[in-house]
Parts: sequence; structure tokens; C-alpha cells
Amino acid sequence: MSGVGGSRRTITPEEARSLGTDVAHNEMDNGQRRFRLVNEDGSSYIRTEGSDKGAWENSHYHKQVHELYIVERGWIVYAELNDRGQAAFTYLSKGGTIDVKPITIHNIYMPAFAVIHVVKYTGGSTLKPDWFASPELDDVTKGISEDKLLQSLNKDR
Repeated sequence: MSGVGGSRRTITPEEARSLGTDVAHNEMDNGQRRFRLVNEDGSSYIRTEGSDKGAWENSHYHKQVHELYIVERGWIVYAELNDRGQAAFTYLSKGGTIDVKPITIHNIYMPAFAVIHVVKYTGGSTLKPDWFASPELDDVTKGISEDKLLQSLNKDR
């Protein structure tokens, strides 16, 4: 088979798994659909599609994983908890990106039908899984409606 970049051979799902890469697709409790390509070294790619209504994800942090968020469609709000326990919010529109470093407590609000891409990279993380909940940030974010969130950021729908 030829195509862009010359000839290529299809790698079967079984062969990919034997090489350390698998897929994992889920519908989350908040209605978001996540399509994942996951490597055994802790790196992954995730396409997240918002449901028909906006929702907060679950606040968390990683000890070794970096996360690069890319907004494909719509917008998101990135929330981060600082060392003093205060939340800061950043609005990202289509094409916007944010690189989240390890040990950064964060959360994402996705409105209806938004699409984001998340690239998780590690440099060889030894922690599996490297995902730790943050009830402290959930206490701040999960009670904020989309209307109040946009109003506080001086943004329109």
C-alpha cells in the first residue's frame, strides 16, 4: 500500500499490543467519550469529545506525567490549584494549548460538543497508574456552572 510518505504496512491491533501500544475507549460518567492510544511506557494520546451538555472532569495531578491539552473544537476552561490552595482559571479557545507539568493539580471544564486532544508524555514514567485525585480542587470547581464560569472570565458562549 502506498500513500503519503511512500509505502507502508498496516500494523494489526494484536501486533501493536505486542509492541506495547493498545487502545482504550470509554464513555465517562459525565458523558464525555474518550478514545485512547496508550503505550506501556505511560505515554498516550486521548481524543475527548464533550457530551450534549457541559461538564467538569475530575480534578487530579500526576507525579511524573506531563499533559499537553489542545483544543480542536469549541473551548475549554483549565483550572489549576496553586500552592496556597487558590484556584486560577484559564479560558482556551480553538487552537489553544496548555502544557501541564507534573505535580500540578488541575481540572478541565468542557462545554457541549467540544473536542480536545491530550498528549501524555513521561520520559519513561515508572508509576502505573500515575493519576491522583484532588478532592480539594473538585470542591472548588464542580460547583461552578458554565454560566458563572463564563461570567467570571468575561466570556460569551
